[in-house]
Amino acid sequence: MSTEKKGKISRIISVDTGGTFTDFLLFQNNQLRTLKIPSTPGDPAEAVLQGINSLFTKTTNDYSLLHGSTVSTNTMLERTGARVKLITNSGFEDIIEIGRQNRPQLYELVGHRLPPIVARSDRKGIRGRMGPTGEVIQHLNSDEIKELLDYLKDAESIAIVFLHSYANPEHEDKIEGSVSSLGISISTSSKLLPEYREYERTSTTVTNAYVAPKMAKYLARLESESGAQRINLMGSNGGSLPIRRGTLEPVHTLLSGPAGGVVGALAWSKRGGDDHIISFDMGGTSTDVSLCPGIPTHTTEFEIAGQAVAIPVIDIHTVGSGGGSLARIDPGGALRVGPQSAGADPGPICYGKGGKGVTVTDAHVWLGHLPVDGLLDGSTSLERASIEPHLQQIANSLGCGLEEAADGILKIADSTMERALRVISVEKGYDPAEFSLVAFGGAGGLHAASLSEKLGTAKAIIPPLPGLLSAYGILSADITRETSRTVLTSSDRVGAQEDMEAIFLELEETIINEMVSEGIDKEGLILKRWVEARYEGQSFELRVPAESWDSCFHALHEERYGYQHSNRPVIAVTLRSVVSAPGPEFETKQLESSDTPPKSSSTVVFLDGQWREVKRFQRTDLYPGYDLLGPLVITEYSSTTWIPPRCSVKVDRWGNLHLTRD
Repeated sequence: MSTEKKGKISRIISVDTGGTFTDFLLFQNNQLRTLKIPSTPGDPAEAVLQGINSLFTKTTNDYSLLHGSTVSTNTMLERTGARVKLITNSGFEDIIEIGRQNRPQLYELVGHRLPPIVARSDRKGIRGRMGPTGEVIQHLNSDEIKELLDYLKDAESIAIVFLHSYANPEHEDKIEGSVSSLGISISTSSKLLPEYREYERTSTTVTNAYVAPKMAKYLARLESESGAQRINLMGSNGGSLPIRRGTLEPVHTLLSGPAGGVVGALAWSKRGGDDHIISFDMGGTSTDVSLCPGIPTHTTEFEIAGQAVAIPVIDIHTVGSGGGSLARIDPGGALRVGPQSAGADPGPICYGKGGKGVTVTDAHVWLGHLPVDGLLDGSTSLERASIEPHLQQIANSLGCGLEEAADGILKIADSTMERALRVISVEKGYDPAEFSLVAFGGAGGLHAASLSEKLGTAKAIIPPLPGLLSAYGILSADITRETSRTVLTSSDRVGAQEDMEAIFLELEETIINEMVSEGIDKEGLILKRWVEARYEGQSFELRVPAESWDSCFHALHEERYGYQHSNRPVIAVTLRSVVSAPGPEFETKQLESSDTPPKSSSTVVFLDGQWREVKRFQRTDLYPGYDLLGPLVITEYSSTTWIPPRCSVKVDRWGNLHLTRD
């Protein structure tokens, strides 16, 4: 997508596909129009195309489509990808099965893990070997290359991974050229991830090959039926990428939607003066949390469905607790909530679509936190009475009342999400009191106050359009390209800095030319360089800025681990360049202050063992200058916020709600 300034962009649609709802934002004439419709898990494109048709009254191609997709994610989680055949070095066929021998169930007598996504019979090793500096140790065998054509005929996708191809991709390139006539999707590790660590590189390449055919089919349909002039996808690293790259390298979209949420949360919180945040995205199926100490944190130690994926992604922790999480009684008689979800179909009982299992959303409706006309501005009425017989079964099993059972469901859901928030903050050495909890997603506002108190954050923030924040982040995200190369050079080697500079320039020339060819203005590009470094003998790296990288590494190592070896050389393992262009610009209207009490109505909630009448506000009626004190309910189109007793609410000039405990 080009970096046209506001006024030149005619129309942009941002779409975030979730497990329960698909969210849309239409940016037109410097205004945002919103839409939420139920997702269509069987065919995600149906909901996307339906929403586009709802937003446009007539067929048009005068718009750009920005999309956060779950196709690659669900393909991995559901194990519905292509039949992949892996071509690698002889003797290394089982590397994706051996892995790192991590023990996720350390104390189980018999451990269990998911099988590899490439069957043993679909892995073929051939002769040929590169050395770690790119020297040819053994040449490829021409007869074995010819045999590959017959071997690969029944493959749906091909992964090519050879040892040390990051140093010399000649063997991978030769194999790719020899089998490209088959017309089958090909993923090569030297193009996708030119970095050392053969297991992670193999696993990443195989994962890309596994999801590529399904993603290509999905994107081809969107491209042909959406009528969009240009389509960009949200990448897992927090930037958008063109559809062509999303088709060839769909592994970069595995955290597409959640990454948009982090970008959107940080954008709104910075407007309100808070840049140290913990993002808390509670949707219908799951909850995604991420720590942002001024900027999003990234990691290359990402895993999905048992597969290691070593591309840079925003560091997001996900738990199976959302508005649609199902409550149940386990064989021991204890109440459990999630990870199973009611999803979009049938959804919670209160949706009236035939659901039978009590969900977190049903518990909120029963207790009055979510009024029956509080969903989508009342366009959908919730059926509270339908919840009672199913909730009664849980209450009978627990030997308690209906309200106590519903409250128990919410407390268990809170404890699951609190643990996730502690994993990405306390367990990494960060004090939650120095951060603000930014809550969004359709259900985030219902749990923000309680989780902020439990975690001990400075406050909770509910940004505008919280149920559509991931779509907003996708809309406002920069366009980015990342490239990397393993170098394994020491800081004390003569000429090391000059060699690193030459490699950086080579990497950047390639991606800058690619971005310019996509219509992006070269003058507006922003360049960042990173070095992933470690001490000699260490197994993992820390990422530091390329400028004065060795001294930066010493300082970061001491900050992270409490010590440094300033007299020891540092090993630059991988060089990484990130080139970005600003996303579309648009103005955000500021609210005017007023000390006049906003208009309100009333609703009934169960509180402190009894039903009480509390105030209810429409969020569009709130403005800076007038503080509110709980208990109260704030409703809006995309979400509902529950403010418990002893919690106050302030509105800033950007429309953020700031929740603090008295």
